Amino acid sequence: MFDLTSLGNSVIEGDDEQVRVLTNQAISANIEPLVIINEGLIGGMNVVGQRFKVNDMFVPEVLMSARAMNAGIELVKPLLAGGEMTNKGTVVIGTVKGDLHDIGKSLVGMMLECSGYKVIDLGVDISPEEFIAAIKENDGKILALSALLTTTMLAMKSTIDECLEQGIRDKVKVVIGGAPISQEFSDQIGADGYAGDAAAAVELVAKLLLDATMVAR
Repeated sequence: MFDLTSLGNSVIEGDDEQVRVLTNQAISANIEPLVIINEGLIGGMNVVGQRFKVNDMFVPEVLMSARAMNAGIELVKPLLAGGEMTNKGTVVIGTVKGDLHDIGKSLVGMMLECSGYKVIDLGVDISPEEFIAAIKENDGKILALSALLTTTMLAMKSTIDECLEQGIRDKVKVVIGGAPISQEFSDQIGADGYAGDAAAAVELVAKLLLDATMVAR
């Protein structure tokens, strides 16, 4: 019987070549595609998330693990029936207008994808109008805004104001993050939450969507 632990360990080590080899072996052993993804690939990434949270792993290592995991998922995807992978909700993410930093934002996007969310990553230097268009086009439930420069922080408020103006503020939860951002700033501009790191962002998104579901009931 193929042992999925070794696949998870290769994800933790960020060894994408080994992940491809072991994923192909798991496929050859007729293991269910979703089991390979959930127990092997995402199982490994969950460990990475926990280690990152307690500063036992750092951003470059997490990015390597996420890339390794994605290498395995790409091999398994063709074997899945349409829409079989869980989509817990769509998150539109990007770095705000005037800011070109993307490592933190990319890391949050990867961690969310690993946790079963559909992520629309718009990239950097994104205007409020572009964020709103993507939310409408993709039926986004969460809007995740990143800023690393203090000079671009107010672009987050502009984006929230645009949500209000377009009449979609009650349909989307806005989360913000980045080095200069704080809970206090989040409260000031009317965001739904602030996350200090990628692991906290995943927890915040899960909580906000759960809360929204409870309210809808």
